[in-house]
Amino acid sequence: MKLKRLSLLLAVPLLALGACSKDAPDGSTEAGADAAKAAGDTAVHTAETAVATVDELMAKGERVYNANCAACHQRNGQGLTGAFPPLANSDYLKGDRKKVMAAALFGLSGPITVNGVDYNGVMPSMGHLPDEDLAAALTYVFKSWGNDLAAVSAAEVAALRAELGKGDRAAGERHPGASEGELKYQGAPSAIPSEETRQVMAAGGPVLSEAEFGTATKLYFERCAGCHGVLRKGATGKPLTPDITKEKGTEYLKALINYGSPAGMPNWGTSGEMTPDQIDIMARFLQQEPPAPPEFGMPQMQASWKLLVKPADRPKSPQHKRNIDNFFAVTLRDAGKVAIIDGDTKEVVSILRTGYAVHISRPSASGRYVFTIGRDAKVDMIDLWMDPPARVAEIKIGLEARSVETSKYKGYEDKYAIAGAYWPPQYVIMKGDTLEPLKIVSTRGMTVDTQEYHPEPRVAAIVASHEHPDFIVNVKETGHILLVDYSNIDDLAVTDIGAAKFLHDGGWDRSKRYFLTAANQSDKVAVVDSRERKLVALVDVTKTPHPGRGANIDDPKFGPVWVTSALGNANVSFLGTDPQGNPKNAWKNVRVVDGMGGGSLFVKSHPNSRNLWVDAPLNPDEAFSQSIAVFDIDNLDAGFVTLPIAEWADLGEGPKRVVQPEYNKAGDEVWFSVWSGKEQESAIVVVDDKTRKLKNVIKGPDIVTPTGKFNIYNTLNDIY
Repeated sequence: MKLKRLSLLLAVPLLALGACSKDAPDGSTEAGADAAKAAGDTAVHTAETAVATVDELMAKGERVYNANCAACHQRNGQGLTGAFPPLANSDYLKGDRKKVMAAALFGLSGPITVNGVDYNGVMPSMGHLPDEDLAAALTYVFKSWGNDLAAVSAAEVAALRAELGKGDRAAGERHPGASEGELKYQGAPSAIPSEETRQVMAAGGPVLSEAEFGTATKLYFERCAGCHGVLRKGATGKPLTPDITKEKGTEYLKALINYGSPAGMPNWGTSGEMTPDQIDIMARFLQQEPPAPPEFGMPQMQASWKLLVKPADRPKSPQHKRNIDNFFAVTLRDAGKVAIIDGDTKEVVSILRTGYAVHISRPSASGRYVFTIGRDAKVDMIDLWMDPPARVAEIKIGLEARSVETSKYKGYEDKYAIAGAYWPPQYVIMKGDTLEPLKIVSTRGMTVDTQEYHPEPRVAAIVASHEHPDFIVNVKETGHILLVDYSNIDDLAVTDIGAAKFLHDGGWDRSKRYFLTAANQSDKVAVVDSRERKLVALVDVTKTPHPGRGANIDDPKFGPVWVTSALGNANVSFLGTDPQGNPKNAWKNVRVVDGMGGGSLFVKSHPNSRNLWVDAPLNPDEAFSQSIAVFDIDNLDAGFVTLPIAEWADLGEGPKRVVQPEYNKAGDEVWFSVWSGKEQESAIVVVDDKTRKLKNVIKGPDIVTPTGKFNIYNTLNDIY
């Protein structure tokens, strides 16, 4: 059959693109307007020249619709009366085209009337999808089930994005209240092994065999726990406890898992990621009591602890002539290893087997040792004086974890180490030279706002105070910041600071007195005065700030500031940090500029640099996730320049996410990870900070999924 051809020659008006920019607190226009205008001009040109077949658009549109829309509006477009409006023969679709498209693309809430029936619900944004997919789905709806409306082009979608200021796909919210960038971050698999959970069968629930229960538990921890929580109490996702799920029943849950939900749960079935048998097992599993992972106390820690080299048997001085200060500890995520790389020569000095997906590496106060912690809660202690560097001790402190730190206060250097667990929710203090566990403290307790008990408040960032013998411990879900006084661990004194829920990561201001930490889902940054041991501010920062350790710079207008980027939008926020010299700016969000887009994890600068680097590895657009944005600190209003880091790495197929800028000791080089899949080629790209030109590419079969990089000197001295 000869295909009909539809010429998509759309008269798209030139849009007032200036509406896309925002005014910063200083009254300047933020970066991004020029980029938006260029994108709009390109969209207009594409709209005027694009030609596609009706059949191609309809076929693609049907696939996109079934994957993203059919769960509510049904495959036949009939909807569910009173709940989800019909799209078949819909009078609503015949209204204002731009309004209809905006609702379909970017969400709608509140009362509407469709074909004489009133509806009042929430339709989530589909703005996280590529323009081509959105255009195809709209075309499919506009030309199906008795509708006969003009087709939609990708350029028309792009132009509408620009007009409405919705150009950042990472800010799209298919799960209301959680951006696409945040979902990618929070939805990571849990490291808890399914075989270590305890099976509990609820009375009246559907029966599962032991094998089915094991299959479902594994699927849940791999696909669901990151959003719904280990105990299914809810986190980013909704609670999935039996009191809720048993009322819904097996058939409802099967449909939910298969098609997804308007609240943003992925369509596990129609996407092909779960088989019908797996969906049936999961639907029955969700009506049972959540499998309880085991607790992990002192007997389990003692059993896991291995002193590989006793302190007396270790070298008395460095056994090589390399510059340890400029070593980088590089996480090789999916390999379960850490590479020690010489920052001077770019040589891989040693590759060491560690815990899985090491989250951070932290040097001891002396700079001799590096402590790593994997997502599987395994802590490894590496002696950098050895030739080559080697592990000297290891321990597991739970089943899943993210944070480790060592004592830095004068007189306590290298004396203690501390690690915090996601499961069980607890922290443990260990001997700093052997990792022998000494003290375990649970973090279960009441939330800071509603004073409700939370059974699973995970330990997030931990930093060592420079002002007192304190470890500063973030308790994620309850919103408490604990100042743990390690001067007497037998009679442990803990100062509990109520901040805001969902505490995550953070770092010091340049004076190293004030700790600034993101309460990311609360859209706030908490500021703790470590000298006075109190909270001094909660600063509003949107959307879902994720600073890593942040970046300290001297803003040409506002003085010393600490910078964070965000998962949920393009905002790069600057918080004043100088209460003595610039009191009117202290602890205020004094400047906001646009980065490339949401899905950012790290910002970085250095005292010897006038650059500010911002990544976006979780942004859905490869143009952003494979690049880096760099700002001139002396001319922030000029916006950013993008550097094609992934292209410079010269790799094969793969996502090639560019993540975590990290300076060398001198502050004249910046290192970037180019992170692809385990079976794909990855690399580390080194850029000259002054010229912003490529200097080196470190790659090879051993450089597997590099992510975090930690320069020994900068990490030890909190230089960022």
